[in-house]
Amino acid sequence: MARHDPELKKDLDATLQTRKELGPEYESELVESFLTKLDEDVDRRVRRHLAEQQMQVARGAQPPRAPAAGTEFWQRFAIVVVSLVLAIPLSAIAVANAGLVGLTVCWVGILGVNAAHGLAQRSPAARRTEADRG
Repeated sequence: MARHDPELKKDLDATLQTRKELGPEYESELVESFLTKLDEDVDRRVRRHLAEQQMQVARGAQPPRAPAAGTEFWQRFAIVVVSLVLAIPLSAIAVANAGLVGLTVCWVGILGVNAAHGLAQRSPAARRTEADRG
């Protein structure tokens, strides 16, 4: 993490110190309180980022561009190659530890990763076309 919010770090330190003093029975309340502060901090950062983008658009600045069309092919190709390369040792480990069931679970996981990546990389136009059909 490159940037640290000093206020959030102080809150975390205070929460940890309070937990030491109060004991584990108050842990869930302390964690909930800290997570609420963290959530508010994330919301504030997102709102600020969106406001900055709106200001840039209002000034006529160009919004960030999507990656070039050719890069999508190479991203898909890379995930397939990496999946197949990792499938060899993963398959061996799965068979050695759990037999055919382990191998089946291993390959279902590999296929799941590739399917999730493929679905996430589809263009918005393709998603709209499929939504119109369904």
